[in-house]
Amino acid sequence: MRIPGLGLVHKLLDWVMGSRESDSGSMVLYDRTLLWLSFGLIIIGFVMVTSASMPTAQRLAQDPFLFAKRDAIYIALAFSASLITLRIPMDMWQRYSSALLVVSLILLLIVLGVGSSVNGASRWIALGPLRIQPAELSKLALFCYLSSYLVRKIEEVRNNFWGFCKPMGVMVLLAVLLLAQPDLGTVVVLFVTTLGVLFLAGAKLWQFIAIICSGAFAVILLIIAEPYRISRVTSFLDPWKDPYGKSYQLIQALMAYGRGEVWGQGLGNSIQKLEYLPEAHTDFIFAILGEELGFVGAVLVLLMVFFVAFRAMVIGKNALEANQRFSGFLACSIGIWFAFQTLVNIGATAGILPTKGLTLPLISYGGSSLMIMSTAVVMLLRIDYETRLAKAQAHVKGSR
Repeated sequence: MRIPGLGLVHKLLDWVMGSRESDSGSMVLYDRTLLWLSFGLIIIGFVMVTSASMPTAQRLAQDPFLFAKRDAIYIALAFSASLITLRIPMDMWQRYSSALLVVSLILLLIVLGVGSSVNGASRWIALGPLRIQPAELSKLALFCYLSSYLVRKIEEVRNNFWGFCKPMGVMVLLAVLLLAQPDLGTVVVLFVTTLGVLFLAGAKLWQFIAIICSGAFAVILLIIAEPYRISRVTSFLDPWKDPYGKSYQLIQALMAYGRGEVWGQGLGNSIQKLEYLPEAHTDFIFAILGEELGFVGAVLVLLMVFFVAFRAMVIGKNALEANQRFSGFLACSIGIWFAFQTLVNIGATAGILPTKGLTLPLISYGGSSLMIMSTAVVMLLRIDYETRLAKAQAHVKGSR
């Protein structure tokens, strides 16, 4: 069965990606599974943001579709930017990875000086009606720089402890600026993803043990240093001790999951989104999804996110086998990033992990997150395209 509109999208992507014609017909040079899974998550995110944000939007602006309209604008901007990003070769990303990191550092410094504050955290730069969150860009910037560093210094990373410590030092510099906002969640994502990529690059095990122990000790100190972090940890360990205070948000999220049962209450029929659950359309959107779509819907969404992360790792593996090291390490870092951030977000809403304030990739409301996440997906498509093209050209040369 043909779905209206899919043919047009395929033709557009074929033109952008530059699919080649062969004797047997069109040679697809991009991962269509990854493409449609990402589209599916964005559509699900738009539907759930619309559903979860209506009561809050009605109270704030007398317009129940306020956040839905903004999310639609962000999606349109992300799609437009994606068509441009698809045309950028990975060599250019590698060449300007250091410049991208410097821009990210400058933005993190700017947000400390003139950033707008929400819930006690200064994480956004206001540009008229839009707000930019530099922390989201810092993730992609660090992973691009780290991948470029591994291309140049992979033997040093494998054989020299200081070669291993240099990228960790860059991550620590970003962490200091992020903690000043404060944003511990992003720091944890950067730390885990950086370790994961260095492990894939072949760094020695004892180095990981030393860094992990140091990182765990640093996180414990950071938690002890701030009273609100201590309260988050204690409320996560025993949420029923203070159900109307520190643990209120978590309790409401657990109630949403409980009401969802197997098949859910039906789209739009959530009770918790009626301003019982704070931030229902942002960090805790998965709880509303579980309430309205039930266990079945939640599992399907998790499987979609898992396969996006899995495809990223496969694309990275193929790129490394094709000796495209920058692309391979970057794809693997994106896969680890997506998987771990999803784990932290859902773990926080389900009471398995402390609340960290991280978005659910491609689903939660947030323009900066959506733009950066969609850019990461587009980079995966570009990496897969270049890898397939290289293999196709090698096959043609070999057959002559």
